[in-house]
Amino acid sequence: MKVTVLGTGDAIGTPKVGCSCPRCSYALRQGIQRLRTSFLIEHEDRTILIDTSPDLRQQLLAHGSPHIDAVIWTHGHYDHFMGFGEFYRVQVMPVVYSAPRVLEYCGEIFRFLRFPRHAAEPFCTFDLFGLGLTLVPVNHPPAETYGLVLTYGKVKIAFTSDTNANIPAESLSLFSGADLLFVDALVPPSIHIDKHMNYHDACTLSAALEVKDFRCVHMSHNIPWDLPNIGKDGETFCF
Repeated sequence: MKVTVLGTGDAIGTPKVGCSCPRCSYALRQGIQRLRTSFLIEHEDRTILIDTSPDLRQQLLAHGSPHIDAVIWTHGHYDHFMGFGEFYRVQVMPVVYSAPRVLEYCGEIFRFLRFPRHAAEPFCTFDLFGLGLTLVPVNHPPAETYGLVLTYGKVKIAFTSDTNANIPAESLSLFSGADLLFVDALVPPSIHIDKHMNYHDACTLSAALEVKDFRCVHMSHNIPWDLPNIGKDGETFCF
């Protein structure tokens, strides 16, 4: 199984259009980006997307134009599902899994497309191509939002999606001890936003969960490029 980080940016991405801050200026000079956060899971000739970002076309082209067999939506915010339209006239529409109300909301936006839909109940593990997947509630007010736990044999990978640090205890117990955690870290420690974690929150949570490794994702242009454990677009992990 291989996990590829297709993007590590927030809704705006880095560099931010029209911004001349040190982080955006550095990105422009170096030709690097933080595309909107999403992930590609490859397992036994099947491919799964966790979220379909607005940068999906660019992300898939950069990684060999894989055929996507299934999609998982974490919540109904623009930067996490609106790229689904990029499948139109490109491939057979993939099956989508999501929590019932998230699936209903996002599906209504794409009502002009026909695609198979499977409502997945939170905390109920389902099998997808030999992988165990569990949607777990997090805290991203006011949007109903879910993290994800992926298991493959003894391997456990956790994704917080967008959330603040007040994650329900049952969800934390499922994240605990993960081999790899992808964790929301929108802004530097000096900034506090009610519905997201900052970098300090993300590092503190990762330590408390005793995960073996972690990467910060969903980062804004305010996050420096050289902090420990920040995710990078295109980074891969093999299990």
